[in-house]
Amino acid sequence: MNKPPKDYTHTSWMAAAALLVLLVAMSFIPPHTVGGIELRRANILSDLVDFDDRTTPAAEPALYDEEEFRIDMNEVAERIEADTVQREVQRLFAWEIAGDEPVAGPVAPDTVRLHPTLVPIEDYDTTGLAGMRAFCDTLLLAVRPVRIAVLGDSFIEGDILTADLRERLQTVYGGGGPGFAPMASPLTAFRRTVRTQSKGWTAYNIMQRRAAPAHLRDHFYVSGWVCQPAAGASTRWEMTDYRDQLDSCTAARIFFLSPHDSRLELILNDTLRRTFDVSGDASVRQIAVESPRLHALEFRVLSGTEGFIGYGAVFESGGVVVDNYSVRSNNGQAMFWTNPSVNAQIHAMLRYDLIILQYGLNIMQSGVHGYSGYGRQIEKMVTFVRECFPGAAVLVLGVSDRSVKTDAGFVTMDAIPSMLSCQREAARHTGAAFWPTAEAMRSLGGMERFVANGWAGKDFTHINYAGGRRVAWSLVDAINAGAAEAYAARELELRRGEESQPLIDTVQQRKIDRQLLHQALSNPVNTLRQ
Repeated sequence: MNKPPKDYTHTSWMAAAALLVLLVAMSFIPPHTVGGIELRRANILSDLVDFDDRTTPAAEPALYDEEEFRIDMNEVAERIEADTVQREVQRLFAWEIAGDEPVAGPVAPDTVRLHPTLVPIEDYDTTGLAGMRAFCDTLLLAVRPVRIAVLGDSFIEGDILTADLRERLQTVYGGGGPGFAPMASPLTAFRRTVRTQSKGWTAYNIMQRRAAPAHLRDHFYVSGWVCQPAAGASTRWEMTDYRDQLDSCTAARIFFLSPHDSRLELILNDTLRRTFDVSGDASVRQIAVESPRLHALEFRVLSGTEGFIGYGAVFESGGVVVDNYSVRSNNGQAMFWTNPSVNAQIHAMLRYDLIILQYGLNIMQSGVHGYSGYGRQIEKMVTFVRECFPGAAVLVLGVSDRSVKTDAGFVTMDAIPSMLSCQREAARHTGAAFWPTAEAMRSLGGMERFVANGWAGKDFTHINYAGGRRVAWSLVDAINAGAAEAYAARELELRRGEESQPLIDTVQQRKIDRQLLHQALSNPVNTLRQ
């Protein structure tokens, strides 16, 4: 007789209950480190129980080597003065093709708000000479190009954010062209606002400057690249239609060093050619091209490659010019490795009106709430920028919003308020301006919404072009608000000036009218000509 099968149902429930007890017990095991790897608490009760796993405050992350970044601003100023003295050497080579020049003039600020919440720029300038108010006056009144340089890290790499900042400002205040493009870089393929094809160049990045030949290490520009040509090296830039105002421009400026005699060739729009014979000198040179329509430009080094350094070209059409100088993994200190004389010489040829500093993302760490050391470095950056780019306003962008993964999902990184405070105080101490990028992003839903909407990467750290557009529009709103205040203040001053003029009484006015009438009747021909 067969025995009935055993009932294991109660055993399964016992096993499940034992597993549940084990998992609950594991939730009470605090975080610890094994072999240098930090293990988080395995908390299955995160929706019911919140464990306080905070430890002692983490130390401020180490910056780059202190001795390597020792910088004396007096030495910087002396070097700039010594290297930028006028020499009897041709620095500007011009190629002008006849055409109607774009005419700039006074404009009114844009009053259209791109985002419902305005996050204003905080201007801590007390002189009124080189703050955001002075920049806004230039933006409204200048009859020359208004130049903005954005120095940053991978957050703006590939022209993210700056592409839309450029587009909106050029649409309202005039201008065109993609701004600066390097002579050569392995990263040019990622940029959509200008197409770059380079042949025969060896490009060195400032973050790996020790890999560069010794004679090149001291010649970096704030772009972060120096490019050395082989014989016949060439670069072709082509405008794109990725954003408005980009498909063509009217001017290009190419910057380079030619310590020995060289022969260079330019090809405009794949048809017109011109060669330039450049005598050897240690100064930075530029070739300025002006044409009614510049869609493509090719630059070739025919001879004189020894010691030759190519920096890149700026493409513009009057109005607003926005140059992107992004360097991946740079926390801002790498600018101290650049040559202040090279920076100052190129600035003398361009004259920047606003320098924007976008850094901090590579320094910030979860659990770290002290950034005083980095704050002092930001103050040095502002001072260094003012030495190299005198007269330009300086705007410090606060760190962007960022999320980190926890047991409860992705939450805002706890270090952001501390970093924002550090950056704001650095701007205040140096009399610069400050704009809290993270607050602007949170007004749009924060990093979590950026990722959900496809505006940022799944690392919850880096925005993409779509996210860059939202951040740029918020910054444009802030700039327009400042321009509107400057416009209103100027209008008020004009009205006060008109009201202060002495009034002419009725008797005097009638006397003047009779005199004018008598002159008109006695000499009608001259009156009509006038």
